[in-house]
Amino acid sequence: MSVLTRDEAQTRAGLLDVHRYSIELDLTTGDEIFESRTVIRFSARADGDTFVEVRPAELRSVTLDGQSLDPETLDGNRLPLKNLTAGEHELRVHAHMRYSRTGEGMHRFTDPTDGETYVYTQLFLDDVQRVFAAFDQPDLKAVFELSVKAPQDWTVLANSVTEHTGDGLWQAAPTPLISTYLVAVAAGPWHSVRTEHRGLPFGLHCRRSLAPYLDADADELLDVTRACFDRYHEKFDEPYPFDSYDQAFVPEFNAGAMENPGLVTFRDEFVYRSAVTDTERQTRAMVVAHEMAHMWFGDLVTLKWWDDIWLNESFAEYMGYQTLTEATRFSDTWTDFGVNRKSWGYDADQRPSTHPVAPEAVDDTASALLNFDGISYAKGASALRQLVAWLGEKDFLAGINTHFTRHRFGNATLADFIDSLADATERDVHAWADAWLRTTGVDTLTPHLAPGENGTCALTVDRTGSRPHRIAAGLYDRDLGDDGRHLVLRERLHLDLPQTGAHPIGKRPALLLLNDGDLSYAKVRFDPESFETVRKDLSGLPEPLTRAVVWNALRDAVRDGELAPAAYLETARAHLPLETDLAIVQGVLAFASTYITDRYLTPEERPAALATLSDLCRDLIRRTEDGDNPGLRLIAVRHRIDVAAHPDTIAAWLADGTVPGGPELDPELRWRVLGRLAVLGATDEAAIAAELDRDPSATGLEGAARCRAALPDPEAKARAWEAMFGSDELSNYLFTATAQGFWQPEQADLVRAYVPRYYTDAVDVADRRGPAIAEAAGRWAFPAHAVDPENLRLGEECLRDAAPIPALRRKLADQLDDLARALRVQESTKF
Repeated sequence: MSVLTRDEAQTRAGLLDVHRYSIELDLTTGDEIFESRTVIRFSARADGDTFVEVRPAELRSVTLDGQSLDPETLDGNRLPLKNLTAGEHELRVHAHMRYSRTGEGMHRFTDPTDGETYVYTQLFLDDVQRVFAAFDQPDLKAVFELSVKAPQDWTVLANSVTEHTGDGLWQAAPTPLISTYLVAVAAGPWHSVRTEHRGLPFGLHCRRSLAPYLDADADELLDVTRACFDRYHEKFDEPYPFDSYDQAFVPEFNAGAMENPGLVTFRDEFVYRSAVTDTERQTRAMVVAHEMAHMWFGDLVTLKWWDDIWLNESFAEYMGYQTLTEATRFSDTWTDFGVNRKSWGYDADQRPSTHPVAPEAVDDTASALLNFDGISYAKGASALRQLVAWLGEKDFLAGINTHFTRHRFGNATLADFIDSLADATERDVHAWADAWLRTTGVDTLTPHLAPGENGTCALTVDRTGSRPHRIAAGLYDRDLGDDGRHLVLRERLHLDLPQTGAHPIGKRPALLLLNDGDLSYAKVRFDPESFETVRKDLSGLPEPLTRAVVWNALRDAVRDGELAPAAYLETARAHLPLETDLAIVQGVLAFASTYITDRYLTPEERPAALATLSDLCRDLIRRTEDGDNPGLRLIAVRHRIDVAAHPDTIAAWLADGTVPGGPELDPELRWRVLGRLAVLGATDEAAIAAELDRDPSATGLEGAARCRAALPDPEAKARAWEAMFGSDELSNYLFTATAQGFWQPEQADLVRAYVPRYYTDAVDVADRRGPAIAEAAGRWAFPAHAVDPENLRLGEECLRDAAPIPALRRKLADQLDDLARALRVQESTKF
């Protein structure tokens, strides 16, 4: 398949105006193939040649202005259109298209619970070609009119209101001007909850087997949807630009969600079958808010080319968190962002694959796909939060509304947006954009306190990096009225960096915390006295967001080899049992178990670390015996299962169906226990099969695949490997589940021979199955447990000699950089 280059897109956009697509899809032609008929009405500004994209199983016929074209001229995914004359044209394409099992194009899924089948589209970034013929680039917007033939008992959803006209035929109202990648269809025997708000139809949809779980949460989901919808209308002058708002929770979805106008699709893990914490509910609500923001940022005004994906994702990310905080009961979202989301950006920005938030060198669509990462989301949102702190919200919103007015239903660039901001303020936003959006890397801020007269001191801040920062510096004193372990805020100093001179701060505080409030994007360090306070009194800080900034600083120090991993664990052991914020507890435990125990400590040190985490979780479980914090208890139970070094306790929980004092083991917890027992060699195939009989759902199938791959048995490992790399039968979700189970630190000797095989087999499967499986193979199937020079050497050799496709190359480059970092951390803590 040929990828589209920026130059080609610019040339085609200069030649063509695309007016309307009329698309007919027939979903009744079998399990493998569907029928696609497309009529594209467009005009050429001058005589010339161009091409249209389509990736069919079979190209049946093509006519241009009534004249037949030879289907054999299709070259990969490009159908040449030769000798166009200036004026109006009509292209008709009839093709048989193949259903997907990897979440790309038209994905088809049969629910193992009840045998019902569902299909839905995911056409981002260039997968529209898998469904219908298109001039597939974001700046050739058009009106889309869809009709779909489906089985009689199905409902068809689309970007606009759909009507069943009889005999399984559904007609969608014509859309406004939108880009090809935003077209959406979802068809199947959906369970739906429908309502109206401000005169528009709103709907929630899921597969029938999830109906009771959606119904249980429908009020919460709709309340969040309405609250965000109303808040956006207070912020934005431009009203919601589409005729309906449906949210469909679909199976085996590769992303968290997709902002198709009028029909947002979500991964259906957001329809909770098992108990979740309030922070997880907050995360779901944030995704709702994020995708709704895209109706303006991305759908109404769309990037011209993929170098400006930040105009979509950074804005939706910032607006999602900020609007959720303003409009719903989830008023502390920035703490979760700080401790769980922002690290995604920090990590990505310190790898060789880093790129600016707004890069200038996105030459083709394959390169663009790689940039949907922690930089475009978390770093970009952080930069916007800093922009609002520097610019002021009033001028920021004024610039946004100018941008919407100028470019509604059109396309825009970074330069267009900065010009809109510049018209709303006297500040130099062009210089700000150059400093923040065109540069890479993470600045580091380090405080220095110089003593003065009468016990006073003055603050200077060293900055590695070049960005200006507007931050707060929190001065905290010990509360001497009780045990001295509580810290009270004396003052927050507002600083603009770089400084022009030292800042007097009075007497030395017990803790000086830079970037208090987390309004900027930078690593922060502590002066020696402040670090000692953190070590002793972290849990005494009064605000969750302040504690999140401290925990992030400790995490960064571990990754940079400046703080021993064991010291991080000791701090967690001392302070996490006293933590009240669920996002912080979850974030700290996740880093401690995933990175510190499994990568940053040596195999010899790992058992003691697991014991520390097990004791910590036990304390949290004991603390919540009165039942007043079920979310905290659930987090502790999950992690107690994950770090169990011996099977007895968790096996007893599984046998009893409950943790003593609660919670009862729902399907998620049962599969989690069984997965850990599989790793420890304390269960077998018969028990896994019995559990699958108990839970024959899609997530049950994934749980069983994960458990089977985790069994410490040579034959089980061979079967799992063959399923992932020797066969193309696994769906994207079952591939991921199998990969998650395969590599286990406890089984390093058993799977040692598979480490070199990974690099050849991953390249092969990525070549065969494409970007979605390539990404899964690079993310989940990588032998991250093998923190040794030989694994690093093999990976570097693969990157140098094997020519993996871009999606796998990027994941491998990132994994190998993380591996090299883990080796450096291990080396730096040797005595």
